[in-house]
Amino acid sequence: MIDSDTQNQLLQRYPMLAELSASQLSDLLNTAAVMHLPAGSVVFDEDQACQGFPLLLSGSIRVIKTATSGRELQLYRVGPGESCILTSSCLLGHTRYQARGVVEQDVEMVALSPVAFRMLISAYEPFRDYIFGLFSERLTDLMQLVSAVAFQKLDQRLAALLAGKPSPVHATHQALADELGSVREIVSRLLKNFAEQGWVRLGREQIEVLDAVALERYAEL
Repeated sequence: MIDSDTQNQLLQRYPMLAELSASQLSDLLNTAAVMHLPAGSVVFDEDQACQGFPLLLSGSIRVIKTATSGRELQLYRVGPGESCILTSSCLLGHTRYQARGVVEQDVEMVALSPVAFRMLISAYEPFRDYIFGLFSERLTDLMQLVSAVAFQKLDQRLAALLAGKPSPVHATHQALADELGSVREIVSRLLKNFAEQGWVRLGREQIEVLDAVALERYAEL
């Protein structure tokens, strides 16, 4: 059962649901479940059937593709007020997941049933517009990722990643490598080079960006 505080938080994060009538919203939430998942939890995995549609209230989820070698490439993140286009695709196409979703920061979310998701997208235009708008945004992000992987060197991608994050960057070298689809040893070597240039200062599980402008220029070379 979803309490009133969670319902209010849900409507704040996903305002298109507020346009449902009281009875429609009640019917929707009666089949939904509130889930609390700690960091590191696997929300879904490759070749797994989709069990529901997540609406995040807090926290974040990384959606990653894993190679047989164990290397990972982050496809995108899902945060509060957002949802997962891969889940949408699986529910609409009756297919299984082709990537993995892992909790990055402790997550609280409302999971809609597949039946409720299909009812909303077929009969409720604001929700349908939200889903298709999300597809458009994520497709743009994924095209940028493909372009970066195909045409940018790893050091440029790392420079862009650091320049785009608030300083200090609280992340291990392994976490940055996972985000870039690389290995820790290479990322550590590149970070050392950046530190020698005076662009960053390396600390324990954190990186202080000293010259974001230089990093941005290097990323655009």
